[in-house]
Amino acid sequence: MSKYKRYERYKDSGVEWIGEIPEHWEVSKLKYLTYCLDGKRIPLSSEQRGEMQGDIPYWGANCIIDYVNDWLIDGEVVLLGEDGAPFFDKYKDVAFYSNGRIWPNNHVHVLRALQSINAKLLTYILNTVDYSNYIKGSTRDKLTQAEMKNIFIQLLPVREQKAIVNFLDQKTNKIDSLIADKEKLIELLQEKRQAIITEAVTKGLNTNARMKDSGIEWIGEIPEHWRIARLKFLKTSPFQYGANEPAEKDDPQLPRYIRITDINEKGELREDTFKSLSWESAQPYLLKDGDILFARSGATVGKTFLYNKELGYACYAGYLIRFKPDKNKVNSYYIYYYTLSKVYEEWIKQNIIQATIQNVSAEKYGNLQVPLPPLEEQKRIVKYLNGKIEEIDILVESIYVQIQKLKEYRQSLISEAVTGKIDVRDYVID
Repeated sequence: MSKYKRYERYKDSGVEWIGEIPEHWEVSKLKYLTYCLDGKRIPLSSEQRGEMQGDIPYWGANCIIDYVNDWLIDGEVVLLGEDGAPFFDKYKDVAFYSNGRIWPNNHVHVLRALQSINAKLLTYILNTVDYSNYIKGSTRDKLTQAEMKNIFIQLLPVREQKAIVNFLDQKTNKIDSLIADKEKLIELLQEKRQAIITEAVTKGLNTNARMKDSGIEWIGEIPEHWRIARLKFLKTSPFQYGANEPAEKDDPQLPRYIRITDINEKGELREDTFKSLSWESAQPYLLKDGDILFARSGATVGKTFLYNKELGYACYAGYLIRFKPDKNKVNSYYIYYYTLSKVYEEWIKQNIIQATIQNVSAEKYGNLQVPLPPLEEQKRIVKYLNGKIEEIDILVESIYVQIQKLKEYRQSLISEAVTGKIDVRDYVID
């Protein structure tokens, strides 16, 4: 922030997380600066939203959930998450500005700014607040209306408010555009990653190999010497559903209890969700090196995880299905890569059982058709993919780091501007 000048004189705001503010600024509580419209909030079920499909934003605690064709609120408002919002993640917004027709549900506070505070500035300020003293609840973070009203807000001259808003609008728009470009690049790299995997597990590595029709529409042609095998003929024991036990223990000396939510988008176990199971309960479900877990229901249906013994003792929960590969027929990593391919994704779409939730049973997984080269060729494909995927993953990780730094800079810039640590009154807008 050194390239921006500071105000001439400061004073203590009396609020720890705000710190010093320019001498002519004040602080006030949110209840004196806004009119709360929470009484007009109405939740809609997914069925109701489906019946009301339109272009009017339907707001929840974290952002826009859906679009409907009717509205409850019109005009300029600030939306502040009530629960479920990432209050303790300093790089995620919890407050949003809206100027138009919206339908807010009962998980987002709706505030109409009074004349003394610019609604956009209020939004920026609310995204810098230290909410640790305002959040209540033991099982779910909740910002009650009573606590929300007592949040301290910086109060400054209206013309100065507009100057800060203009400065931050321009700066954050540029940063957000850079972040969007980098996120698009990650998306393209992920598509390339899947395309490389799909090509390798359906066409092999020899571009001159003679091909034949696989007989399966979504797989297409495969090398002439390959065969199609169903997953149930590549296992050493029956598919097994996991333990129906509560995830209550977190003892690292006990086997890790793997649930669907523990598996991240990279197919790795999250460190922040560790849970364990007693040896007695875990025993029938202990994983062996090379076992593959398939998610059988919900939004993550089709998701897979490859276990290796370096992870230590682990078992798995009931919404996962274990596949124990016959290592005389198939390479575990080859099957795992196949589950990351586009053809597997298409198979999942075609085999989802629509009941109350999406579901693919063990029987369905058993009938999964896999293009199968000889074992030695599987190993060569795995080695090739290990190298290619590592290159892409390293590049993606470096872009994630760049995005994080941009978010940190964005948050720091907002915080410095709305607390008066920098003076942007004379800043010239490009």
